[in-house]
Amino acid sequence: MQFLTFIVSTITQLYIIILLFRVWMQLVKIDFYHPVSQFVVKLTELVMRPLHRFIPSINMFDTATLLVSYILTVVNIIFIMWVSNTLTLISIKLLLISIIQLLTYSGKLVFWLILIRVFFSWISQGSNPIDYAIMQLTEIIISPIRKIVPIINGIDFSPMIVTLILIALDYLRLNILLFIDPDVTNILYSIGYMI
Repeated sequence: MQFLTFIVSTITQLYIIILLFRVWMQLVKIDFYHPVSQFVVKLTELVMRPLHRFIPSINMFDTATLLVSYILTVVNIIFIMWVSNTLTLISIKLLLISIIQLLTYSGKLVFWLILIRVFFSWISQGSNPIDYAIMQLTEIIISPIRKIVPIINGIDFSPMIVTLILIALDYLRLNILLFIDPDVTNILYSIGYMI
């Protein structure tokens, strides 16, 4: 049963992250015809196309994709609790826990995009289209930090500072979840869902 839990949970989490990636790309206005955009759109279009007819976007904010991400997060947590025979602990607090988990997925997405950006800065230095897309995706978060901590002797510390902030927020997440519902949080951590 643990194998089934791992496979279903991992696939669901990866799809949620791809959906959040789609929302993020639309917010920063990545070119629709960029290869990265096309890849993400093709992975999500089957689910999102019918929903976009009924759930409109608000300005540039793709509410349908965000709603599907949230619903999948709730369903994933319910599935894990069903497999672990703890469905009796489910309460309305699960909706708040799911919001925090969705924010965690967003933070992890940004974390990995920043690491990929740093890696590409050492290798390609902006010479390929994927590097340019990742720069567009992360610049909205890194540039405010760069205004506070400027580049010193050619070294940009802003990606490291953003990464440290994301790690600190991840630790804060555990405290918030334990405050909301310690029983459900302990179960989800013991299963390995909220790592």
